[in-house]
Amino acid sequence: MPEVAVFGGGCFWCIEAVFKQLKGVMGVISGYAGGTTVNPTYERVSAGDTGHAEVVKVIFDSAHISYNDLLAVFFAVHDATAVNRQGNDIGTQYRSIILYINDTQKMAAEAFIAGLNADTATGKIVTEVRLLGDFYDAESNHQDYYESNKDMPYCQIVINPKLELLKQKFPHLLAL
Repeated sequence: MPEVAVFGGGCFWCIEAVFKQLKGVMGVISGYAGGTTVNPTYERVSAGDTGHAEVVKVIFDSAHISYNDLLAVFFAVHDATAVNRQGNDIGTQYRSIILYINDTQKMAAEAFIAGLNADTATGKIVTEVRLLGDFYDAESNHQDYYESNKDMPYCQIVINPKLELLKQKFPHLLAL
């Protein structure tokens, strides 16, 4: 039975490209969540007036990858200590956020964050953890962005290093 996890850690193009590499991930959808505006658009979310974050919905098979594995990857590939930014992407739409589906995910996310915060080498984690409300799919040109635009400077400079980190740190989680 497929399960769903929702994460936001900067630009959804980056997070989507990362999660698509993992075994047990059946699909990744870029979208918007965590705000109040109904049917937000990229332009409105980018303007920062919807309350939404750029997020990805990860559909996964827990027989092949656990929610904790997804959390480990999520925290490895973005800076969860940065408030409302990832690199040059600045604004509340780029905040670090986990939108849980059930209490099990909530407890797992909170426990993972507590473990990270107990590590004195890690800065204070600012990741927001809250119940998923409405999820809105992003426009079609934002879906599978990396696969269609690998040669674009943003992909080369921002996404490729995240994919390299994924390969180095989590080879056992990569799809064949």
